[in-house]
Amino acid sequence: MFRGHKDLAEYILRSYKGKIIEVGIGKHPEVALLLKDHLEIIVTDTSDLCMEGIRFIRDDIFDPNIHIYEGASLIYSIRPPVEIQHAIASVAKQVGADVIIRPLGSEKADLNKYFSESKLINYGDAVFYLYKQGD
Repeated sequence: MFRGHKDLAEYILRSYKGKIIEVGIGKHPEVALLLKDHLEIIVTDTSDLCMEGIRFIRDDIFDPNIHIYEGASLIYSIRPPVEIQHAIASVAKQVGADVIIRPLGSEKADLNKYFSESKLINYGDAVFYLYKQGD
């Protein structure tokens, strides 16, 4: 688990509706598990994973199946490397979704060219970057 996972899930629940996608879930499904009973949550990764109660789709964000992401209001990722952050932003721009990145330390990409608004959010114990599409 990582610090602030409950607060991050709460923020997402208060701010978003409908389809939400986590990119690169790896072995840390804490946020997705908290969202699954309240939102349509889909998690992706390049490795085959089995997580009870969570819809998993194998996908590579560098060569994405764009249909997975269509209709999402939010795409988020926990501790993604910088190069994955750019790929997430590109997909989000194509489908009109906002992005939340919870970086590992200072691994934060400059994604401002993809979004009209970006800000650092401190919500309880959760610290993350929010990138919003223009209206």
